[in-house]
Amino acid sequence: MDVYVARQPIFDRKKNIAAYELLFRDSMSNAFPDIDGDVATSKLLTRSFFNIDLDQLTGGKKAFINFTEDLLLKQVPTMFPPEEVVVEVLEDVTPGDAVVRACEQIMQQGYILALDDFIYRDDLTELIALANIIKIDFMLTPQEEVGDMLARLSQHEVEFLAEKIETHEEYQAAREMGFKYFQGYFFSKPEILKSTDIAPSHISLLQLIAELNREDCSMEKLEEMVNIDISISYKLLRYINSAYFRRVQEITSIRQALVLLGENGIRQFVMLVTAAELAADKPNELIKASIIRAKFCQLIGQASGGGTDPAELFLVGLFSMLDAMLDAPMDAIVEQLPFSESVKAALVDRKGALAGYLNLVTAYETGDWERCRELSVVVDLSEEALPDSYADAVGWADAYPVF
Repeated sequence: MDVYVARQPIFDRKKNIAAYELLFRDSMSNAFPDIDGDVATSKLLTRSFFNIDLDQLTGGKKAFINFTEDLLLKQVPTMFPPEEVVVEVLEDVTPGDAVVRACEQIMQQGYILALDDFIYRDDLTELIALANIIKIDFMLTPQEEVGDMLARLSQHEVEFLAEKIETHEEYQAAREMGFKYFQGYFFSKPEILKSTDIAPSHISLLQLIAELNREDCSMEKLEEMVNIDISISYKLLRYINSAYFRRVQEITSIRQALVLLGENGIRQFVMLVTAAELAADKPNELIKASIIRAKFCQLIGQASGGGTDPAELFLVGLFSMLDAMLDAPMDAIVEQLPFSESVKAALVDRKGALAGYLNLVTAYETGDWERCRELSVVVDLSEEALPDSYADAVGWADAYPVF
């Protein structure tokens, strides 16, 4: 059975990652599978999370997982360790006596309970009293109504999570209201558009990356660059000795590391280090999301029949959040760089052959499975390649020593 899993970060008030919400399906049908019986339910969730490796997907953080009414009544959340899972009660769950009792039993075993897409109703009183976290959708609920809900719920010992936070301004508003957790893509948008000019040091770094991506960049040149930079050398040795490579013998020299990675591998590594420098004052999740996108784009490019250059796809994925890294418009950044026209079209306009892969990756990140199905056809990719490619990209990013 193929399993499709994506993750969305949940931040705390300091923009540190507190948890991930996992989005999954057993196909591209964009609907929770029709499950009948405890055995079928257990098999689906076991395959979904144990085969893919829950810890790999969350990096040791808690996983918010949606559970339907049927799954709650069958106590399916208790299949997972309570220290790893937050049980999300979906908004369409009927809050009757049976559901309340089931939630009480789940919580008695040490689980955290969250109410998803919350809108206040009188019949939710018992679930509110049980809940540890209440999630409020900023996209669906006007901010003045959000304030009223928080005031009404203030008598309960509950923490609030603001979801669908898309801008820094929304994040600040939610923070001032007293929300403790935040979910959305606010970190991938520029916080302040200071000007259309970019600092010279950043331009130099970006030009270096563009040069490294050229086919005629020699191994000797790469070795020289790495040897004279202590920071890159240190990170390279940490990276090559990480669990991702699972080596029996430790690599102790730059020469060994370069030989093992090869020219393309070291080129990519230097690009990643540079990207991290560009976003040094941003949340780590911005860098990690960019790295996952880069590897994911590369992997599906290699698996597709589209005939695109995997190296260019890596570059497009890595810099698809360049506007957020530099707090400047994407077109103003890209026009100053020696990127190919196809890379520029993908980054600025989301058009061209490379853009199809980038759009597919971003659809997968948000769990838009129907869109994934459509774009897989466009880039001539088998849908079955997506789950393993995504899991591999996440594991590869987690091995990167910036975090």
